[in-house]
Formats: sequence, C-alpha cells, structure tokens
Amino acid sequence: MAVAAIAMPFAAQAQEAETPDIEMWRLDCGAIAISNLDAFSDGYLYEGREGTFTNSCYLIRNGDRHLLWDAGLPSALIDGPMTQGVFTVSLERNMASQLAEIGVAVEDVDFLGLSHHHFDHVGQAPDFAASTLLLNARDIAALREGANPQSAQILASWLEGGGTITDFSGDHDVFGDGSVVILAMPGHTPGHSSLLVRLPETGNVLLTGDLYHFREQIENEGVPRFNTDRADTLASMERFTQIDEALDAMIVIQHDPGDLDRLPAFPESAR
Repeated sequence: MAVAAIAMPFAAQAQEAETPDIEMWRLDCGAIAISNLDAFSDGYLYEGREGTFTNSCYLIRNGDRHLLWDAGLPSALIDGPMTQGVFTVSLERNMASQLAEIGVAVEDVDFLGLSHHHFDHVGQAPDFAASTLLLNARDIAALREGANPQSAQILASWLEGGGTITDFSGDHDVFGDGSVVILAMPGHTPGHSSLLVRLPETGNVLLTGDLYHFREQIENEGVPRFNTDRADTLASMERFTQIDEALDAMIVIQHDPGDLDRLPAFPESAR
C-alpha cells in the first residue's frame, strides 16, 4: 500500500508531462467562387452547379513551437479579386496580420506544412521564408520537374536551396510526440497530405487538405477531373475514413464553408 501510495503521484506527474500543451486556430486564407463545379467530379456528379469555397489555414501551437498548415491565397488579392476560368478568388486579410492579433510573429512559425502544391495553398508562403517547409517528397519532385511553375516560383526560396525543407514519403510526426501527424493522402497531387491534430479537450481533428472540397464528396466519392491519380484518390478516401472511424475524429473540410463552425471563430482557439 505504501509503495502504491508513493508511486501514484509520480505516475500522475509522468502522465501530465506527456500531455502536450497544444491548441489550434482557424485562419481566413481567402474565398473561391466557382461558376461551374463540373470539374470536381469526373463522374459528372456536379455538372452546372455553382459553389463558394472558403480557403482556411491553421496555426497549431505545441508548447513554444508553431506549425502553420497551408498558406492560402497570395496577399496581392487584397487589392481586388481575380477571375480565371470558372474560378474567382479573393482575400480580405493576410495571415501575418491575423497572427499578430494573437501575439504570434511570422518569425515564431517553426514549420510551414503544405497539404499540396496548388496555388490556393501556397500563396503566402514567402512571408514564412524562415520556417522549415514540410512537404511530401512526391510534390517537391513534381514542382522541380515543372508540374506547377506558378507554385514553384512562390516556393523558390526552398526549392532552390535558400530555405530548409523536411520532406517525407509517408506520414510525418511534426513535433515528435504524436500530437500532430501529416498523413499521406496522395491522389489530388502526387504527394497530397491531410493532417491529424490530437487536441487535449476537443479530441482528434482531421483536416482534409483537398482530399475533399465539400461534404457531399465524402458520401459520393466525387473525384475531381484535375486530380493526378483516381485510384490513389479513392484509396486515400478509404484510408481517411478508417482513421476517422478508429479515432472518432472531427472532420474539418478546409474548403467547405459549412465546416467553419466546427472550430471556434478566430481569434479563439480550439484546445
């Protein structure tokens, strides 16, 4: 009994020490109006329909270290929206100003994690040039091979050796404690990733990247025409569903405005 009584406080202290001090903020990274959603299903599921996407990014703090997940649309759009084809993109404020509101400077961001290399996810990356870039090796290879010249130019400081890159071919444990894991979910791009965030109070949260763009795609498995690999996309969707069910996670679709209320409104954080 005496041994157990002595051991219990130490066990409690160890458990407390192992629980990461972690919280997450949802940032506004722009909006995307789409006049025809047909391209978002190669099975003609959304032909002729219109839609408006949010473009959300996320700051995760683990102790005194910070991860920024996705970099949104470029700050130049604050001057006015841009239309290209069926897409009209706009931005009201940049991430640097939002981070300043919660006392975080761009220099405080240790890691810039990108779900993939598309334009609407890398736009403000140059503001975080001092951060270590976290990006799947297959997307880095695609950029270096000329797959997306616009994004390659935006990420040039890392791709050309001026910044630090941590690449990976599968999953990646960002802080080394299992609290934030980049999940390999290829198909949208060769190295597309989603993000698992294990919050102490909210529980497990799955940020989709662009595995899904809106809720309906979870049910009907709509695969965009512009995805690089249909089979990889469907396999990633299956894996994502298994992780969700196993961890009883909250799914947050980064482009779906209906998912915004699943997390606290900025500047409040989810813990």
